[in-house]
Amino acid sequence: MNEIISEKLKLLPDSPGVYKMYDGAGEIIYVGKAVNLKNRVRQYFQRSQKPPKVEAMVSHIEDFQYIITSNETEALTLESNLIKALKPRYNILLKDDKHFPYVRLDMRQDYPRFEVVRKIKKDGARYFGPYLSAISLKDSLSAIRDSFPVRHCKKDINKAIARNERPCLMYHLGKCCAPCSGNVSREQYHALLESVCRFLEGHTEPIVELFTRQMQEAAENMEYERAALLRDRIVAVKSLGEKQQAISLSQSERDVFAFVRDGEDAVVFALFERGGKVIGTESMSISCGEESPEEITASFLKQYYADGAPVPREIVTYHMPEEQEALENWLSQGRGSRVSIICPQRGEKRKLAEMAYKNGAEAITKARELEHRAWERGEGAILRLCEAIGLSCIPERMECYDNSHIRGRDTVSGMVVFINGKSAPKEYRRFRIKAEANGDDYMAMEEVLTRRFQRAMDGDEKFSRLPDLLVIDGGRGQLNVALKVLDKFGLSHIPAIGLAERNEEIILPDEEQPLILERRDPALHIVERIRDEAHRFAITYHRSLRAKNALMSELDRIEGMGPKRKRALFDEFVSLDAIKAASAEELAAARGMTKRAAKAVYDYFHTNGTE
Repeated sequence: MNEIISEKLKLLPDSPGVYKMYDGAGEIIYVGKAVNLKNRVRQYFQRSQKPPKVEAMVSHIEDFQYIITSNETEALTLESNLIKALKPRYNILLKDDKHFPYVRLDMRQDYPRFEVVRKIKKDGARYFGPYLSAISLKDSLSAIRDSFPVRHCKKDINKAIARNERPCLMYHLGKCCAPCSGNVSREQYHALLESVCRFLEGHTEPIVELFTRQMQEAAENMEYERAALLRDRIVAVKSLGEKQQAISLSQSERDVFAFVRDGEDAVVFALFERGGKVIGTESMSISCGEESPEEITASFLKQYYADGAPVPREIVTYHMPEEQEALENWLSQGRGSRVSIICPQRGEKRKLAEMAYKNGAEAITKARELEHRAWERGEGAILRLCEAIGLSCIPERMECYDNSHIRGRDTVSGMVVFINGKSAPKEYRRFRIKAEANGDDYMAMEEVLTRRFQRAMDGDEKFSRLPDLLVIDGGRGQLNVALKVLDKFGLSHIPAIGLAERNEEIILPDEEQPLILERRDPALHIVERIRDEAHRFAITYHRSLRAKNALMSELDRIEGMGPKRKRALFDEFVSLDAIKAASAEELAAARGMTKRAAKAVYDYFHTNGTE
């Protein structure tokens, strides 16, 4: 205890509040709440036996601060918010920072759309949910899309109306009323939204009645396509009305939690029961030390319900949390009605708690097995590869190169990166070969490797990190090209291998005979994975380039048609056939086109007999 702490301890009040512990660097390492700040904070600095984690924390405390609150419930709320925001090192932390999704609608906008959010804000918008099941949320949004022609795009409606844009495909499919066309008034659109809102609130009967009436009117008027569309919407609304699982706080509901610890791994497994049925489960990892299950359960409940999770009427736990009464008061305040926390010892509720505990234990076992398999596929496979090819250092970064072309045209190359045995797509790079390779794989490989390492030598940050192992898709010839380039840049210390696809042989620089590994060898698997990824990446780029060139080639023959005008025409007319069928006036109306350019296009397709 230093002098600052010693003096501050004398000034602590006999009041409820929250305290924050700081280390020598000024970082907050622990946040706690107390009914009596004087008694609680002083306990940390008394000479008494403490758990190892508390002893370690106290040894790092150089200062503390506190905030006085009106009561214990207010202190609990503040503590939960601070822990969630600051994530102090010595607090029990909920690793899985998840929030149930809501559907948000901002009725203040002229033509709002429904969007999925994870937090409720006091922004004047309407929120529906929360949804315990992602499937339930997906069904709701699909039903809205299929049954109510409201917009789902992010388009700026006012700009679209000003530009006189055409309705998109969703309008022609009957799934959007196309407010972007300017033919739908604000009042009409908001009336449609009110129907959707009633549906999301669970009131499906009025909507079914409305659709039924409209269907009958359409049938009487012999509008059979519209009647069939309304019939399908009635079926969709009825079907989803039976499965609607957005929580209504007036319904009977119960959350069940069980804390499970096995060695260093700890989880809380949750069961969500609504209307007598378990409708959802969730496994959440916990970062904790040797604290008691009761203390951990209390910390978990505070963090879990602190930020948006729906509070049920009853919470069942496998271990009774500390500060049960304070927690109940705090949760009741958040819910607006009485909340009970119980730890049953027998009966059906005990069976639910035990079910959650068994599932938590199974979740830990499953997570360990998945982690082990991931290690075998990644770092474990790399270790085996080092052993197989004789590397003394583990290659953290592996780069693989592959070329792609058709009959020597549109030659490209792809660079794929694996870090610690896992693909790192943000590190991928693609190259369009500049030389007239004409199908010469060696020439293309030399160019791409030269450009890659030259960029690194020039200080380009995108290429600054050099590989620890170079993998070349090809045999001895391609590998020799890579070794030549490495030697040219003074990078001969970077190991390189080739993978000949025909027999999956690993080609080594200093070995005449290729290395042939068993089909089940993890070392072969990781080399194959990075080679296959490089092949996929290169061929995808080649196909997109070839499609673009094929699409544009016809217009390239027309004088005065540059890239911008070609792109403008395809943006406006989508296909080459549509451009051919357009009149000169329609072509001239496209953005970026002039009357002269439009006439040239029209004359080309109609005068030269190209139709």
